[in-house]
Amino acid sequence: MADESSGSREPFNLSQLKELIGLMEKHGLTEIDLESGFEKWRLRRGGQELVPMQVPVQMAAPAPAALPVAPASAAPVSPVPAASHLKEVKSPIVGTFYSSPTPEDPTFVQVGSTVSADTVVCLVEAMKVFNQITADVSGTIAEVLVKNGDPVEFGQVLFRVK
Repeated sequence: MADESSGSREPFNLSQLKELIGLMEKHGLTEIDLESGFEKWRLRRGGQELVPMQVPVQMAAPAPAALPVAPASAAPVSPVPAASHLKEVKSPIVGTFYSSPTPEDPTFVQVGSTVSADTVVCLVEAMKVFNQITADVSGTIAEVLVKNGDPVEFGQVLFRVK
């Protein structure tokens, strides 16, 4: 953050943001509030939340219909029908899915594994921070819907639990 000494009032850039997240991780901080001119930011670890308090003018809002809709005759991309008795474990953040802590370690869970609400089922890495994802339900893993290294979206179903 070399710009701090120059008194620059430019918006926070991505490299500064990554550096702040790295410092938070290094020093065990869970929250930082920043203010620079017209812009206020709150970075919070653990809640998986990065909230711009006031969006800079340069940023454009996303178009409401950004994703194309597949025609009704097209084959479904993934199995959509889920049995009503299965509970879903969804990703709370956007990032990269990891099924084990390291490539050499066994997976956290697999089909047939028994889980409780506090069982860690995977990691989702976002901006070099590895977030432990817990099942939040009790039961047996019935389906694993993503592969190690796959990108995942907020709210994407990762597992189904009986």
